[in-house]
Amino acid sequence: MDGSNKFSGLPEVMPTQGWYAAELVEEITISGDMRNVLHRNLILVCAASPEEAYAKATEFGLQSEIDYENPLGQAVSTKFRGIVQLDFMYDEPGDGAEVTFVELIGVPEDEIQTWIPAREHLRAFLPPERSRGPNYTSKEVLDEAKRRFGS
Repeated sequence: MDGSNKFSGLPEVMPTQGWYAAELVEEITISGDMRNVLHRNLILVCAASPEEAYAKATEFGLQSEIDYENPLGQAVSTKFRGIVQLDFMYDEPGDGAEVTFVELIGVPEDEIQTWIPAREHLRAFLPPERSRGPNYTSKEVLDEAKRRFGS
């Protein structure tokens, strides 16, 4: 046997050193508002093992925790909630590199068509959209932007 899995084409022994894609969850809460805001952030982590990648991803998540005030004077708190997924990247990061994938079997054509929006509906082609949820804008950042660029 050549060391590859005959069913998937992947090696039987998974490589460990390299790049990992980590999906982190952070929760934003705003005083006086019962709604929370969740962000699922996909980050890249360079590590020598899955254990190191997990530790580094956790540290990046913890570094994102912050407390501040929004323009309405409400306290905003961002907390790292955990790691949703941690995948080894077989491609080196670069133009066209596959970051991660999801495998689905037996998906009907009509369902596939619902997943693929027209080009003009892709987020990259849409204007930035304000959150429809609570205001978690940083008063300090907004004040600095106004100072630099005017209101």
